[in-house]
This record gives sequence, C-alpha cells and structure tokens, in this order.
Amino acid sequence: MPTLPRTYLFVPGHRPDRFTKAVASGADQVILDLEDAVPVDAKDEARQAITSFLAPDMAVAVRINGDGTRWFTDDLACAARPGVAAVLVPKVERIDTLDRVAAALAPDTAILPMIETAAGLDRARDLASHPRVQRLVFGSLDFQADLGIPGDDDALLCFRSQLVLISRLAGIAAPVDGVTPRFDSPEPVTLDATRAKRFGFGGKLCIHPKQVAWVRACFAPTDDEVAWARRVIESTHIGDGATAVDGGMVDRPVLDRARTILEQHRPSDLQPPHDVARRLFR
Repeated sequence: MPTLPRTYLFVPGHRPDRFTKAVASGADQVILDLEDAVPVDAKDEARQAITSFLAPDMAVAVRINGDGTRWFTDDLACAARPGVAAVLVPKVERIDTLDRVAAALAPDTAILPMIETAAGLDRARDLASHPRVQRLVFGSLDFQADLGIPGDDDALLCFRSQLVLISRLAGIAAPVDGVTPRFDSPEPVTLDATRAKRFGFGGKLCIHPKQVAWVRACFAPTDDEVAWARRVIESTHIGDGATAVDGGMVDRPVLDRARTILEQHRPSDLQPPHDVARRLFR
C-alpha cells in the first residue's frame, strides 16, 4: 500500500511562478488551489495556469471550487487531466456531489472531501463511506466560521475526534487537519500539528513552505520511538505471549504499535528541507 502524504502544501492557482517552487519545497503533496486562494476575477486564469502546468510525471493535487459554484464543472474538467493525483472537494455536504466528482475523474484519482460545515460533519460518515474517498480533510477555519466558534484550541477537539472515529469506522486513512494561519514562527504550527497527531490525524494542510518541515517533524516518529519499536520487534516472537522490553509488558497490541511506528518511519524524516523552506516565498 503506498504511503500517504503527511504534508499538503497549498499554492494559489493564479500564481504559476510558485508551482515549481512548491514542488521543490519537500511537501508530500502540493495542492494547486482554485478555490479560496484565488480571487473571483482570476478563476479562469488560475484554471488555465494549472492546466498548462500539469504533467503525468509530476502528480499534484487540485482543490476545485464547490458544487453549486459557476466554476465547478470547468474545474472538474481540469482536475480530470493527467498529472492530478487527488482532488480536494470543498464544503461537501451531499453524496451526490462525490458521485459527480467521481464520474468526472480518472479511476485512480483520489477524492478528499473537505468537512467545513455543520451539515458536512453531520453527513461525514456517509461521505467517508463513498468508495472513491481516500481520506477526509478538516477545513477548520471555515468550520469555525460556520458554527460561530471564535477560537481553535479546545473548542474544536470534539469535532476532530469525530472525524478520526468516522474515518476508522469507514476503513479509510486517518483524516488531514486544517491549516495554521501563522507561518512566521514554528511554535503555532508545531503545537497544532502535535495536537493533530495526538488526536489521530494522519497529516496536515500547510499554507507556506516554511511549515512543511515543521509539520513533517511533528508527524514523524521520534528517534526514541523508532529505537523502542526496533527493540520490541527484535525481542519478541509472535505466539510467545506477553514478554518485557525496557521494563514494560509487550503483548500483541504493543507489538502492533511497534510495527506501525516502523511503517511510519521514513528516511526523509531525518533530513527535513529547512534550507529550502527558508529560501522559498520570501
């Protein structure tokens, strides 16, 4: 099974000068955005720029405008072109929206519904069960606006937990957490990414290349976790029952946890592209 992205980097679709830089930023997945980052009078320009950039050997994701907007159909046609690995669908509230998207896309293009409204969360279990959905994405800023919640600290924790539970019950990948608006300091995005991982999210949206390395570091297993997992695997044998490693009991659930940590460990985690992030988008 292919490794799914942890870091998703948005790039405004009407800024083609940033496309190649974004791909070089080290983000697991670049999202060429046709929605919120693009002014109304630049939608067609952005679509044309993305269409010209797409290439089968450099797969990106595209965020289209929502169902019901006048750009939806043309955006879908753009997203159906070779070179698009995934499509983010904003403010999804109905299954028939996903049906329309799925019908327009290539069979191997992943669909990522964005849960950004109360109605979307209410239908999230149905949306997550759609056969073409790879994972859910939490559009936390729009969700706050829809529910009139002014802050993103403890106020959204119950909703985040629901998305993690719904994803697990649907048998899809762990959801992706929303953006952190601050990008001039590592602390805000690091706190948000650490919280997201602790609550069971599998990745996070980024709005600036600086955030990519910080988010990757938070989602990657620590050196201590990797070392512990290796000791557990080396010291236990399937079928031998509970044993002890580092003074703690190791049985089947602990062994499964060790395997998960090693599966999540990637060599690239050891060399985050801090130098690239500092140079881009100054």
